[in-house]
Amino acid sequence: MPTAATAGSRSAPPAAPPGAAYAVRPARREEAAELAALSRPFVRAGALRERSVPLYAVRAADFLVVRPPGGPVEGAVAVRVHPAQAGPVGVVYNFCVAGHRQGAGVGAGLLRAVLDRARAQSLGALFTATTGSGELFLRHGFAPVAAHLAPPAWTRSLDPRRGARVLARTL
Repeated sequence: MPTAATAGSRSAPPAAPPGAAYAVRPARREEAAELAALSRPFVRAGALRERSVPLYAVRAADFLVVRPPGGPVEGAVAVRVHPAQAGPVGVVYNFCVAGHRQGAGVGAGLLRAVLDRARAQSLGALFTATTGSGELFLRHGFAPVAAHLAPPAWTRSLDPRRGARVLARTL
């Protein structure tokens, strides 16, 4: 059963040679169907929420992706900016890496790019929710926090039946 990159699990060994560089770039609106396809196994496994292709298209600017030359999108993560009393904060969502790329540094590269983007946008903190271990986030300075510290509109959208933990990192 596939798991989200946030769960820290691995499937097949990486197909790329060790140390291969993965270019992270902003997603394009026309990649919406690929974002949905990449996310689908994680949705089925309960690690991600289902989103429609039109929603991926509308929110394409939120996403960073990894796409090898001539290949499909193999990793994606989004950050949505929310206003907050002390300045804007971000919510990291829809973080997933294709099973055959897990363990190859794709998720870590995406998360580093998210942190860089958040700093460039002068965000005060990043929040995320995970139903997995959150190992990758924890290794990058995130820590468990009370949900009430996160943007209220986002926390209201969390499904309590999923049992997700909220993690945060101050920037």
